[in-house]
Amino acid sequence: MQLASKSAPQVEIGDRSRKRESSGEMAGARPPRKPVKSKRLPVDLYAAQCEECFKWRLISTQEEYEDIRSKLIEEPFTCNRKTDTSCEDASDIDYDATRTWVIDKPNIPKTPEGFKRRLVLRKDFSKFDAYYITPTGKTVRSSTEMLSFIEANPKYKDIPLSKFSFAVPKVMEETVPESILREDLSSSSAKRIKKVKDKSAHTD
Repeated sequence: MQLASKSAPQVEIGDRSRKRESSGEMAGARPPRKPVKSKRLPVDLYAAQCEECFKWRLISTQEEYEDIRSKLIEEPFTCNRKTDTSCEDASDIDYDATRTWVIDKPNIPKTPEGFKRRLVLRKDFSKFDAYYITPTGKTVRSSTEMLSFIEANPKYKDIPLSKFSFAVPKVMEETVPESILREDLSSSSAKRIKKVKDKSAHTD
């Protein structure tokens, strides 16, 4: 699946088809046309890839996206799961370097009711950070912190700790905006990403 931010560089998240790893399962994000000031970016655009035709379909809400992702291995996504959509229709969005794509992992549990799961892209585009907002408004950034929260709030004790995942999607390095690389070319992550992009351009 894919994710995308409406601010500055947009990021999309998606899930890749098991048949073709080069295309992705779910994810995505669009970099701005002008240089961007680095800042942490949240995700607010989601997409899933059809297992049959490999076209990407935008998913309306995070809740719907998480539902698809939570059962992706057992129930692969196909175009006909979207209303009035089939493999004959043009893709909703294309995987290309006009946006920064991140590929999510399949079968991550759907966020328990009352909690909110957030993904934030680091300013150097190196990786995401995952955290949860609890019903009380507390920010939880690890399984250990979540366990402590549940122990301190017995009303949530029936929710298994396994329902919370801090796994993060993989940033597709060849789609990271050039402006980000120029801004922080001294960092090891920027150098690695530039090397990947250069190699990809040479191959094409």
